[in-house]
Amino acid sequence: MLYLYVRCEINGDAYDPLDPNGNITIRWDVLQENDDSSRDIRISIVNYQLFRQIEEPGWKLSWRWGGSEVIWNMFGAEATEQGNCSFFRGKVAPHCCEKEPVIIDLLPAAPYSMQVANCCRAGILTSITQHPNKYISAFLMHVGIAEPSDTPPGMPTAFSIGVPGYTCGEAFQVPPTKFTKDQGRRTTQAFATWNVTCSYSQFRASLAPKCCVSLSAFYNETIVKCPMCSCACHDQPKSQCVMAGASGPTMLQLSRNEPVVQCTNHMCPIMVHWHIKQSYTHYWRVKVTVTNLNYIRNYSDWNLVVMHPNLRSVEQVFSFNYKPLNVYENTNDSGVFYGIQNYNDRLLQLGKNGNVQTEILMHKDRDFTFKEGWGFPRKISFNGQDCVMPSPDDYPRLPNVAGSFQAQPPSMLLLLLLINVFIHMLI
Repeated sequence: MLYLYVRCEINGDAYDPLDPNGNITIRWDVLQENDDSSRDIRISIVNYQLFRQIEEPGWKLSWRWGGSEVIWNMFGAEATEQGNCSFFRGKVAPHCCEKEPVIIDLLPAAPYSMQVANCCRAGILTSITQHPNKYISAFLMHVGIAEPSDTPPGMPTAFSIGVPGYTCGEAFQVPPTKFTKDQGRRTTQAFATWNVTCSYSQFRASLAPKCCVSLSAFYNETIVKCPMCSCACHDQPKSQCVMAGASGPTMLQLSRNEPVVQCTNHMCPIMVHWHIKQSYTHYWRVKVTVTNLNYIRNYSDWNLVVMHPNLRSVEQVFSFNYKPLNVYENTNDSGVFYGIQNYNDRLLQLGKNGNVQTEILMHKDRDFTFKEGWGFPRKISFNGQDCVMPSPDDYPRLPNVAGSFQAQPPSMLLLLLLINVFIHMLI
């Protein structure tokens, strides 16, 4: 019996059945229209994805102006380039005169006078599942026009968040955003609001996977390793790896800021190991280990998505946070595991502390079995990137007598053994 997970890409946009409505929304709120044709605008970047996040180096928002628009000043973010502002010679120059400005988030240590709500996290966005207060970035800007005869600032086009894998559509107008003040006793609203939806495709993000899965079980001595060349091949010219036991990466390699992983048969920076640890009368236990094989990168606010039919009967998860996805009304076969804040929410680089572990206790459902690899996951992803699974043909198999072994509690097995010895004594 083979368990397959199918992922589709339709018309260039990825569709993930575990997060069918996930996207990043750019919200463009016109807060004020001034007499000099300038506009006060608030831009919010909202991550509505259940388990994908924007990691370092963060988002880089860009767009294309349709006229002679310039950004006079900004709060909570900044343009990477001022551009050619010679038109304003002899006057105070605008913050940015670029036709296609690139905007980045401020750092956490930005001056307080430059900060606004939901800014200054270096462009990092967590998933909406993990941190309800860190999945939004926002900034304010005052936009005007360079040519007095030009029309007031309009809605730009060609939006991008500057993160591999994401494609943004055209802006569309929605009902104006409402804001609450005075502890919710007063409500104001924007003059106008537009939304831009950005969708993610792993195929667009990277042709090569970033993680793989190995498997083992208490009933079989075989350890199924990650498939060969899951992420790359050791002998590829561009592969950056260091042999286990050798000295770490050189300063030259570190200065290039390129991934430097440990040399393995799979060459993945992340390896997830699923071990079926123990079987009880009514429960069974799994140990999951996530290992960072990257010498130069830590993973903050990491998460692991697992698909398995028995996740609907999770009794307890040790050392990790866990939330079921429950994407579909009558199906509960997937969930998100992530670290406990200030304990193990940061997966450190390769070394003594370069792994995180959990154990999962699940109740045995009516359809529970160890046969045909049923106890192994159907899919695992790390930080929203699908991991390469071993072939089902290679899964650890039950011993020949395991069919009767797994169905009986230990006391029943002992009784059967005693009966068998007694019968032989009579013979």
